[in-house]
Amino acid sequence: MRLTTRTNLALRTLMVCAVNPDRIIRKSDVAEAINASENHLAQVVNQLGQAGFINTLRGRHGGFSLARPAEEISVGEVFRAFEAELPFMECMTSENTCPLKGACRMSGHLLRAIEAFYASLDPVMLNELTTCNDGLEAILAMDDATRAAAARRCQEREAA
Repeated sequence: MRLTTRTNLALRTLMVCAVNPDRIIRKSDVAEAINASENHLAQVVNQLGQAGFINTLRGRHGGFSLARPAEEISVGEVFRAFEAELPFMECMTSENTCPLKGACRMSGHLLRAIEAFYASLDPVMLNELTTCNDGLEAILAMDDATRAAAARRCQEREAA
């Protein structure tokens, strides 16, 4: 199984928001921080907003922020929002031309496996990925003071 780029960018974007909870985050800042195309990220931000993960603010001073606390955002929920519409294999689509359709029993097993994958991520909350993660804070903090403080904490922890 392989996650789409959109799911990857969605999780990274939410992590940026979680690391910077008291800020309105700009798409250009996120794109730079997570090494993503602004155009691709715009589509992800739109979908995150529609799914209720972030609040968006238009205009010159616009951007986005988490719509609810990081401890209430399940990684499984995020993955489902971005992956669920994509068929895992041809037999799971309406355009199924597989000659085995009607006789193959694999799709039921795959559906259970996919649901087990999502279910294993349901208890993982966004804050578990970001809280007390100095290395991540050093990378994703949107201001120099926060980034420098996080980097110092990482260095002190590594030296100990």
